[in-house]
Amino acid sequence: MNDLFDCAIIGGGPAGLNAALVLGRARRNTILFDNNNPRNAVTQESHGFITRDGIKPKEFREIAHRDIAKYPSVMYEKTEIISITKKGRLFELVTSDKELYQSKTIIISTGLKDVLPDIENISDYYGKSLFNCPYCDGWEMRDKPLVVIIEEQTQGFHFIQTVYNWSKDLIVCTNGKSILNPEQKRLIQNKDIKIMENKIKNFEGKNGQMEKIHFENGDSMIRKGGFVLPQPIQASDFAKKLGCEYNSLGGISVDFYGRTNVEGVYAAGDASVFAPAQLIISAADGLKAAAGVNRDLIQKEFLE
Repeated sequence: MNDLFDCAIIGGGPAGLNAALVLGRARRNTILFDNNNPRNAVTQESHGFITRDGIKPKEFREIAHRDIAKYPSVMYEKTEIISITKKGRLFELVTSDKELYQSKTIIISTGLKDVLPDIENISDYYGKSLFNCPYCDGWEMRDKPLVVIIEEQTQGFHFIQTVYNWSKDLIVCTNGKSILNPEQKRLIQNKDIKIMENKIKNFEGKNGQMEKIHFENGDSMIRKGGFVLPQPIQASDFAKKLGCEYNSLGGISVDFYGRTNVEGVYAAGDASVFAPAQLIISAADGLKAAAGVNRDLIQKEFLE
């Protein structure tokens, strides 16, 4: 059994890191758990964060750890949490090496996992010339002949429109599915965007740089990259097991300060925001959750 912490943060992405920084500056006894398996591990560069545009994710994390290390009240554990149990007003966290920790509050910042379409060798190109966020990588792909791969209708049509902002040379691949209604097809084709409903067999290229798409019917098309709409899922089920509610998109429901419906449980980053998946948004979300933790702990301390 380890010391009692004010807050345990599960997940060391931008949300968890920023939460740790803010809580360290608030003189809170904090522990940050990180299994070092970030969602953006395939990303070569991160964009859209002022003063950090184009930074490599590894470098971002190294700078963040140096910042946090200035605050002695923050402890960092490079390990995985396998279970969280609420015992009265405290939370008990067990690591993969059977260490037990107790905390008054927890912040779940475990993020999301991207489930890619079932296409041969797609992972060889994902994060190199095939991306999921136009705001992150659209500038680098501007004016190139691109593919937009979608397999669901809810966000797919808007996704196509968004990518068109960066390149007018588009083809849309539904990977064997018919998901666009007649009106959507008309609007897309009016922009000279070709719609391919044949199933994709694989991609051709070198070192992750796409050159051609091959379809199962024998057709092929030259493309220099593109965007894909993966299916995001929660990277952990801690919130579900603790009884937290979810929003319509599948993110953990929170208020402005990251509070869930379960007292003492907060969520931040992609796990709660869900979309858009932006570094700067996740970091800001971590700040809000940390402020929520500190505010609530202060209130309780004044009532004791």
